[in-house]
Amino acid sequence: MLIRRPADIASSEITDESFFWDRRRFIKAAGMGAAAISLLPRRKAALPGGDDDKLTPYEDITGYNNYYEFGTDKGDPKANSGRFRTQPWKVEVAGDVKKPASYDVDELLKGFAPEERIYRHRCVEAWSMVVPWLGVPLGKIIDRLEPTSKAKFVEFTTIQDPSQMPGQRSNILPWPYVEGLRMDEARNPLALLVTGLYGKPLPNQNGAPLRLIVPWKYGFKGGKAIVKIRFTEQQPMTTWNIAAPNEYGFYANANPEVDHPRWSQARERRVGEFFKRKTLMFNGYADQVASMYAGMDLHKNF
Repeated sequence: MLIRRPADIASSEITDESFFWDRRRFIKAAGMGAAAISLLPRRKAALPGGDDDKLTPYEDITGYNNYYEFGTDKGDPKANSGRFRTQPWKVEVAGDVKKPASYDVDELLKGFAPEERIYRHRCVEAWSMVVPWLGVPLGKIIDRLEPTSKAKFVEFTTIQDPSQMPGQRSNILPWPYVEGLRMDEARNPLALLVTGLYGKPLPNQNGAPLRLIVPWKYGFKGGKAIVKIRFTEQQPMTTWNIAAPNEYGFYANANPEVDHPRWSQARERRVGEFFKRKTLMFNGYADQVASMYAGMDLHKNF
């Protein structure tokens, strides 16, 4: 089951939708901090393609990150992002779309009920997590923006601000960070624009205030701190594909049969666990996404 709405939560404990999307009030009123969240019971999630998986603890999800804008070590994003400013936040919509504009993030998401999606999060370095994300299906946002018939891809550009992001003061990657999806991928019901995790607002080190999650792909496809969404007829040039095209392809589908040039992708280690487990094709979501790649050479289109 992909979407979890536990039946034992009283209606009085559920945040009102309009209050939730007003992030300023939501963050101010949130009385449960990370320390309290870390004490929550570790629910198990019935995920496709495997046995029940235990949720990764909040402290691991928020303390072990790839976010090169804040540093290359896994602990750097948490250590360096505490003062990152996420309010106010604008998202520019551009390209082959009927409603181009600069939207406040709350305006962009207004009217959509937040959904919890428990997804495997698989990184190309052969580690993974099970994360209870909170957000809106990307397809719903796309429908609201009304791309034209010319739009075959959607490109996501993230913020470039070296004054706040020490990693951008180096040339380790071409900044700003850019990612993209084919339009059918972006419209797949699994693709999510994320604003929170564990029922709380998204921490800075995890991509606040708005990030992308595409659970059948490796984690680098999930652009963080998105400031622009552009619809285009041409496949976008994406950051890692520019930086290392022999290592990071445009599609980045989790595929145990296609190794990274410097390590195997056949097995993965869940953060917090000692033993490795077999990597699942499309990260376990083959039933939902494999049809989009029928007839494609997935070794060539990696």
